[in-house]
Amino acid sequence: MFRNHLKIAWRSIKKDKLFAAIKIGGFAMGIAACLLIALFIGSEVGYDQHYIKKEQLYRVVLQGMYKGEVMKSTHFQLPFADALQNDFPEILKAGKVNSTGIFGAGKRGVRLDGASKNNLEDGFLLADQEAFDILEVELIQGNTATALVNPKSIVISELKAEKYFKGATILGETIILDNDASALYTVTGVMKDSPKNSHLSYDFLLPIEDTNASWTNQNYFTYVLVDPNTDIQQLEQKMVSIVEKYIIPAQRERGRAPDFIDVLRTMEYKLQPITDIHLYSDLKMADGLKHGDIRFVWLFASIAGFVLLLAVINFINLSTAKSANRAKEVGLRKTIGAYKGNLVAQFMIESMVFSFISFILGVVLAWALLPSFNSIASKSIEMPWSAWWFAPIILVASVLVGALAGLYPAFYLSAFKPVNVLKGSLSIGNKSGKLRSGLVIFQFTTSVILIIATLIIYQQMDFILQKELGYDKEQVVILEGTGVLGTSAENFKEQLLQLPQVKSATITNYVPVDGGSRNGNTFRRKDEGNEGRGIPAQIWRVDYDYIETLGITLKSGRDFSKQFASDSLSSIIINTNMQRELGLENAVGKEINNNGQLFTIIGVVDDFHFKSLKEDISSLSLVIGKDLGAISLKLEKGNVNEALASIASVWDSNVPSQSINYSFLDQEFSSMHDDVERMGKIFNSFALFAILVACLGLFALSAFMVEQRKKEISIRLVLGAPFKSIYQLLTLDFMKLILLSIVIAIPIGGYMMSRWLEDFAYHITIGWSIFFMAGLIALTIAIVTISYQSVNAALIQPLKSLRKE
Repeated sequence: MFRNHLKIAWRSIKKDKLFAAIKIGGFAMGIAACLLIALFIGSEVGYDQHYIKKEQLYRVVLQGMYKGEVMKSTHFQLPFADALQNDFPEILKAGKVNSTGIFGAGKRGVRLDGASKNNLEDGFLLADQEAFDILEVELIQGNTATALVNPKSIVISELKAEKYFKGATILGETIILDNDASALYTVTGVMKDSPKNSHLSYDFLLPIEDTNASWTNQNYFTYVLVDPNTDIQQLEQKMVSIVEKYIIPAQRERGRAPDFIDVLRTMEYKLQPITDIHLYSDLKMADGLKHGDIRFVWLFASIAGFVLLLAVINFINLSTAKSANRAKEVGLRKTIGAYKGNLVAQFMIESMVFSFISFILGVVLAWALLPSFNSIASKSIEMPWSAWWFAPIILVASVLVGALAGLYPAFYLSAFKPVNVLKGSLSIGNKSGKLRSGLVIFQFTTSVILIIATLIIYQQMDFILQKELGYDKEQVVILEGTGVLGTSAENFKEQLLQLPQVKSATITNYVPVDGGSRNGNTFRRKDEGNEGRGIPAQIWRVDYDYIETLGITLKSGRDFSKQFASDSLSSIIINTNMQRELGLENAVGKEINNNGQLFTIIGVVDDFHFKSLKEDISSLSLVIGKDLGAISLKLEKGNVNEALASIASVWDSNVPSQSINYSFLDQEFSSMHDDVERMGKIFNSFALFAILVACLGLFALSAFMVEQRKKEISIRLVLGAPFKSIYQLLTLDFMKLILLSIVIAIPIGGYMMSRWLEDFAYHITIGWSIFFMAGLIALTIAIVTISYQSVNAALIQPLKSLRKE
């Protein structure tokens, strides 16, 4: 019997190739979309799952109140980790790392001892031996117990070991960083490459050489390994004692006032599971790492489900719409003794055959689209062909989806009464007309919502890229790895300024994009002494040409000048937000206190964005200081390639040992919002999938309607009905459904995207033009889809059609 069912199913596919192709094609597209998103979700939720003791690993998060708002931080003092390990027996180990470009993390020039050429390498991470152990760094060569004990040790990844040493045993070899041959680093270990789905990515591990044991400077992530029987909530409550025991005494020693101490007492510590860091870290933590968002995971999972559901709906629609074509078959089989169960089994097997073929095509389609999807999503996902679970899941899924998709058509078709069928009194598929209409509405409602989301995301991205930032990001080149210049940096800068293509230049790694140096401090007005609570603000070390090079607007006062000797010692320029936070109406000439050091405000600049537009502009100050990490060049308008060639020539004459590395400030700003652009592209891709699937169903239903009404159309044409009336007859009902879909989709899409825009401190206002455009796109696509069949129907030769009747 089963073999017979398979034969009939195959004959059914061959008999009506168009409808079979649409069923299978729509199913395959839905499966491909679902599989791609499933792989994406698997990649996201798989972050930091490689740790053997992941249930015991946590990152410490500081939480406190400032001006009625919850403030969070992931940066802690140098002695903080040791205090945790010593004071709380539940904490088996506590270690610290730094990845933010301070004290030698980030990018550095690398060359072997005896080599003449530097390579600028990213991925330097500072860590102590405890963090090395906590993060379960696996060594291929070296001793895990002592890898980072010595101050001048370096552990490198397998990838970099192969690059520099060609696979040899390299323990004891030396590496020079930033051209400083006086401080050689000895290779004490080769580690396995850090997993791609880890919140920390690194190729070089260096020991922490910072000796500032102050409880007032916060620069390090702190990780802890806790006893498996630990009550985490109780441990968090106990950790508050750190504030009273260490932090408050240190602040009192510096003369802090009682109200400031009261602020410290609002602080508490939270332990964030290491597996939550990637998807569950909010913006207030500001840890400088690239994160995912669990809401996006759920959103994309919903999209995958909807696209697959649209494909299933197509199957149900087409199966019920073709009911008249199978009615006589059902009637005859029941007349000669077929049971309803046999018929249900027949149609269910047909559905599963369709599903199985669709799954095979869907998997192949997903595999073909995976490179493009990886490019869009900035992932390196691979098809898990060799995974033991992949084939069984695909097989089980094809059976389940086929069964679910065929359930309603099977019971619907098998319920026909043979007497009615054989008398010819069976309604031609009209009993399920309302259901089909409802499913069409659902399909296009989903499609319109995705179109609305795509349009809003792209408008927000355009708003971000076009927004006035408070500085000029155009024609600015950032030279990276300039720390190798050392004391010759100023001379190099002067040589660059001699080039006709270079308008101005500034030496500092404090740039208003991700990857630049950051330095948070606390400031007070002088007249408050240590009485005030102080305001948190960035203090950036820049040179005299910083404001001019970046085109920052000076609101009041003056810029730094070499004519004033005090500018290099005690002058400071603040932004408007900092002036407001300090409560100073006329800030120029006023003195402010930064941890005991007094600065005189000589200027106030307009606020400029130095973080993502998801965050408000916060307080920032500029002081004269040395930071050789990067040099920014403002170019004259003209031939950029020619300018870059001239700059490279000057670089090569000064630093022959290292290739030039540069980026453009506008591109770096854009990359800060890559997640928004990626989201837009993903929405765009799956909106296209949804529309294609919906249009396939609409095309098939319109073809079916034309086929069933061919006699009516022929009679109308014989009686003189014009082309226009025939076209309207066949399209008007569909247009009503599409318009209803648009009406339903607008409030849903508008609400969803308004919630998404709340993540941005600066965002567009959703206007009716977006909804109009989304509706117009959906309507146009639907009209084009239906019109092909409608036009063909209006142009048929009625005599040929009636002769067949």
